[in-house]
Amino acid sequence: MEHDVRPWGEYWVLEDADTHKVKRILVNPGQRLSLQYHHKRAEVWTIVQGVGTITIDDDIRDYSAGQVAQIPLGAHHRIENKTNEPVVFIEVQHGTYFGEDDIVRVEDDYNRK
Repeated sequence: MEHDVRPWGEYWVLEDADTHKVKRILVNPGQRLSLQYHHKRAEVWTIVQGVGTITIDDDIRDYSAGQVAQIPLGAHHRIENKTNEPVVFIEVQHGTYFGEDDIVRVEDDYNRK
């Protein structure tokens, strides 16, 4: 199983197919992913643990376990953990390409391009 540690937490690839990719993503307390968008995929995020503050374009709201965020192709999005407990969510990517090089970062706390 593919696993990677990032400055904000870590992720595990649960499934990687031609039509979709599924990840389990953990966001550490006080951390957030980059504000980003994709050219070739949309995403669905299902919170399974904790409370994450999700931005999708101009919509910013808290999501808790069992809630689902639909992120359309091209939408600017991020998740932030404002709590003292880890946030875990399942990300289902669907589209035509699922490589990490389809991440376009608009804003990043860790100075990544």
